[in-house]
Amino acid sequence: MIKFKVIEELKTNTELLELLENYAYTTKKGQIKYLTNTNLKFIKPIEYIVKSPTVLTIYEYKVNEISNKPFYIKELNQKYNLTELKEILIKFKN
Repeated sequence: MIKFKVIEELKTNTELLELLENYAYTTKKGQIKYLTNTNLKFIKPIEYIVKSPTVLTIYEYKVNEISNKPFYIKELNQKYNLTELKEILIKFKN
């Protein structure tokens, strides 16, 4: 039987939450967990689901050394850093 153990609960980004306070949105918590009896880790990203004025699904991954762009927008199929994400949210607001 496959068993997972949660290593860490990921916290939401306060700067992004401040940007989203003028939007209708929901969040889903993320987790880092590993498969017991192995060293395989699985990351469930934090989801920010913007419902109005446009529909966007933003995933926030834990930052690693390779990528400095922790945000991924599902509808646009691209990675962004926080400053780029601010610009996109402002563009969709207008």
